[in-house]
Amino acid sequence: MTDLRETGLLPSKTSDTSRIFERQYSDILTRQMSTPSTFLQKAWGEYMRGTSALNGSVFETLVSCLLFRNQITPIFVQTQITFIPNIVFDLVLYTKECGPIILSVKTSLRERYKQADLEGMMLRQVHRKALSYLITANEKEAISVNNKIKDGSVLGIDQVVYAFGKDMDILIDSLTNFEYKIPPKVDVLTAKRVVTNSQ
Repeated sequence: MTDLRETGLLPSKTSDTSRIFERQYSDILTRQMSTPSTFLQKAWGEYMRGTSALNGSVFETLVSCLLFRNQITPIFVQTQITFIPNIVFDLVLYTKECGPIILSVKTSLRERYKQADLEGMMLRQVHRKALSYLITANEKEAISVNNKIKDGSVLGIDQVVYAFGKDMDILIDSLTNFEYKIPPKVDVLTAKRVVTNSQ
């Protein structure tokens, strides 16, 4: 049986999020799962019965656990990507087929989808085939932003996924079809010759 603490899914041992998972979700990697969306909905419902200011961190970790359970790894958490300055992506998967797949995880969107949109556009300046998904717990906001994607006013996000609906099941199913790997090291410069006047 996989020990949750040994997977890398939890932040530091002393973090509040880690304490919540060790207390409330110690069985998260082995509990029964009929579909990805119902797994998330039930786990999130358990958390929301209490009170905490860690909604975002807990939600992101639950999504990471879901990926892990579906053997979608490695998962890069709170990740900076070379040549994309000043952006830390929530979750990144790296594939043989299209390079990075970005998963922005937000309990609610409000205006935050604009940040994910901008980040997605910057990502595609460097990785043309990259995919970008925004996962949210708010169905109404997911529908609203997906309409903006359809009419062309949001360009950097492929889809907003409601975490507790069938779109989440479809997303997980599609992600299982990629081949994941550790990304290659990138040389900052490559040249045929280097000319220098040093003696």
